[in-house]
Amino acid sequence: MEDAGLQRASGAKTVEDLEVFRLAHQLTLRTYEITRRFPREEQFGIVAQLRRGASSVCANLAEGAGRLNRPEYRQFVGIAKGSVAEVSYHLLLGRDLRYITQAEYQALRGDHDRVGQMLTKLSQALRR
Repeated sequence: MEDAGLQRASGAKTVEDLEVFRLAHQLTLRTYEITRRFPREEQFGIVAQLRRGASSVCANLAEGAGRLNRPEYRQFVGIAKGSVAEVSYHLLLGRDLRYITQAEYQALRGDHDRVGQMLTKLSQALRR
């Protein structure tokens, strides 16, 4: 499989070994932790959107890595990048609704921006 060569070149044996996957997974765990404090009436609203979007990043990386060719893998990296943008908006909304503090927002947003940059670099590497 072509993509196995990309993972080996980056020092990763599996998709879970990629730094972007590890960081995105940690952000998913933090998202679940923070959203436990959101109001109960938001369980099927912003909480569900944040959790789904956050977990979608790693899920799409895993699915893309499981594909048989680079173009498909790259497509799933793009979907993961879209999920990062969606989560970033929902974090802004959570902050403006005062469900999370400004400090929590800045930390989470900064880490999501970093994941987005890492996904851009992964996508570029898959283009080669």
